[in-house]
Amino acid sequence: MVSSRGIWCAGLGLTSLLLLLYLHLATELSNLHTVLRLAGAPVHTSFLHGSLGLGGSGQVGSKTLDLEELVIIYNRVPKTGSTSLIGLAYDLCSINGFNVIHINTSRNSPTLSLSDQMKFVYNVSNWSEKKPGVYHGHLAYIDFARFGVSRVPVYINVVRAPLDRLVSYFYFLRYGDDLRPNLVRKRQGDKMTLDECVLKQHVDCSASRLWIQVPFFCGQHAECWVPGSEWALQQAKHNLVAHYLLVGITEEMESFVALLEGALPRVFHGALQLYQRGNKSHLRRTVRKVMPSEDTIARLQNTKVWRLENDFYHFAAEQFHFTARKGLTLDAGRLALKRNNFNYEKIKPKPN
Repeated sequence: MVSSRGIWCAGLGLTSLLLLLYLHLATELSNLHTVLRLAGAPVHTSFLHGSLGLGGSGQVGSKTLDLEELVIIYNRVPKTGSTSLIGLAYDLCSINGFNVIHINTSRNSPTLSLSDQMKFVYNVSNWSEKKPGVYHGHLAYIDFARFGVSRVPVYINVVRAPLDRLVSYFYFLRYGDDLRPNLVRKRQGDKMTLDECVLKQHVDCSASRLWIQVPFFCGQHAECWVPGSEWALQQAKHNLVAHYLLVGITEEMESFVALLEGALPRVFHGALQLYQRGNKSHLRRTVRKVMPSEDTIARLQNTKVWRLENDFYHFAAEQFHFTARKGLTLDAGRLALKRNNFNYEKIKPKPN
């Protein structure tokens, strides 16, 4: 006799297979449409429009930049200032007319099963009522194109100096923050310092606790989560350059906000002014932190994990500074966006 659990698992597998076939069909129809159009052949679009559209606009494979269809994913790295940034989005969503959705994963796991990745990609791509939208949560990068989606979301993120991030996270687990001071944290009551943790080789300061930013950018592959993986580092760098619109650094959050507003004004218009007022610039602070000794710092920096994490941080910072030099200036002592330095000319044929 087949158990109900067996039937449920079979049904789940069938559903995932059907979704994969669905997305593959949508992509193939889009490619067919493009080939026929370029060839000048008549195209009957009744079968190319409607419920198969993954972009929410009713047109399969449409890559037109429609700001009303904009989806932004902020896969937040823990303890990088993400609460302050997403607070700006929540303040602006009613003013600018967009949606903000938190992604809550079981046990705060940054990785998802393949079927959950498929469901997430499908939901985000088709939830038209929540577009434009900003999705945020502690989730490792997911490659939407891998699932056959032609209109992929815009990824953004922030990184922090690895040692500073570790110190903040270590003491956050013990003392919490000033945003929710009465919430009992995972290590509440534990008075161990980071110096003591390193000497004891405790799990809370192990390589896996330091190996965070690289795997968040690397993604959902097994090798991404192997502490000290050179492959993961290179994949994280590739994803940052190829798949993220903008990655800021915690130490220069104001510049990051300014660049976001310039690049994505449909969502972040007014964000810089709101940030400069100060009420969102430091929304959450860890209640108590004890800076580690020079010996502890030297021990941590002598690990391969720290070297790779630090390599990635400086790579991200270099990209960010390059973008900031191109896009930002000082106006009367305050940070501001540079004016456009391109225009269109010699447009032919001229209108009648």
